[in-house]
Order: sequence, then structure tokens, then C-alpha cells
Amino acid sequence: MVQISNHVFCKKFLTTLDIKTGILPNPYYDYPFMIIKNFLPSKMCEEITASMRENEDSIEAKIRIQNGIKIDTAINTAIRKTNIHKLTSAHKKIYDNCFFKHQEDIEKFFNLALTTSTKIQALEYTKGSFYKQHSDDSSVLLKDKKIIGFRTVAPQRKLTSVLFTTNYSDIASINTFKGGELVFNYLCDSEGEKIQIEPKSGDMVVFLSNPYFTHEVLEVKEGYRVSLVQWHDAIIS
Repeated sequence: MVQISNHVFCKKFLTTLDIKTGILPNPYYDYPFMIIKNFLPSKMCEEITASMRENEDSIEAKIRIQNGIKIDTAINTAIRKTNIHKLTSAHKKIYDNCFFKHQEDIEKFFNLALTTSTKIQALEYTKGSFYKQHSDDSSVLLKDKKIIGFRTVAPQRKLTSVLFTTNYSDIASINTFKGGELVFNYLCDSEGEKIQIEPKSGDMVVFLSNPYFTHEVLEVKEGYRVSLVQWHDAIIS
């Protein structure tokens, strides 16, 4: 393991690879990702969640696939089983205003200047939903089932933000869910245990989109998991 922050280590093999986008935050931070507590108040989270439950215009989420030199998208429920909803214009405006309030702190934490952002993906995970291990900006390169590198397929994705509007809990209800943890596959603590986040309603997790932060969403066992995901381009200092 290689230490990358006060409390987090990464798998050693990553440091031997030529990862074109493989930057990391300040190694003296406690964690290499940022958690913004109470990004949205609980009442607004409940309102967004209720709106998604009532919204019947969802589509199945797709994954990126390499087709020669071209990047296509396709539905593959063996890798990703999630539905995408549209946020209402009112909810989008509230989200954007909140993000703007935190933008300066985000830029300072990651030492970059945000430029453009994608549309918000309002993701619905119901019982049985999941998203297998993946990097947001790259595809993994394998040889004899061994990772030999990563190919950048979405260079405009420098930073990933994930806002949760429902709550991880041992007891599933209308605004909670069991399972569905966010796991960083190559990051671990001093004991070698993978870094795992149990989402809390209203909190936002922000991390770099590169392969160091390869992640997955474990299968939801019960309940209703909602996350608002966005990718951001940036000028990196």
C-alpha cells in the first residue's frame, strides 16, 4: 500500500502505471476526497426523492463501451442496473445555487478551477440495483486478466460530485435503504480495509474522476437509494 493522505492508502500497483489523469489531492489532508455535510437540508432531500418516486419518465442508465476508436454507450444490466430521472427545473436551480456556495471550497481542496459541468443525473437505485467497479474518466486495460493500464475516454471529467437524498440504514423505509454502499476499490485504511461510504441524506461526496478513485455501488438490498451525480471539467493547477 502507498499512503496518499493521513488516513488513506492506495493499492501499490497503481503507482507503477502511467495514468495520464492520475493526479491526487494534497497528501496532508485526512482524506483524498471531500465530504460536504448538509449540502441540502433534509426537507429538500425528501421533496426531491418524492418527486422522483412520482416521476414516470425514467430511463435505464447506460455504460460507456469502446468500439474501435469510438466511444459508444449501451445498456448492460450485468454491470449497471440503475434508472435515471430528470430533476425539475426548480430542484435544479436549488441544487445549482447550493453548489455555487461551495464551489470555492471545492476548488481550493482539489487545487483546480472548475469550468463546465454536465447535466445532473438523478439516479434511482431500487432493490437489486447496483453499479460495478468503474472509473469515471477511463476504461481499464487488461492482459491475461491483469490490469496493465487505463485508457482515458472522458477527459472532460476531472471531478465527480455525488449528492445523496436518501439515507443508508439497517431499516429500509420510504427515505432509507439497506446495502448500496459507495466503495472505493483501490483505496483502503491502515488495516487494508477498502474505503466504504454509507450515504447520509443531504451529504455530498466530491472526488477526482481518475482511476485512483475507481468505485462501485454495492447492490441495494431494500429501500430506495437516490443520488444526484455530476461531472465537472476543470483547469488543474
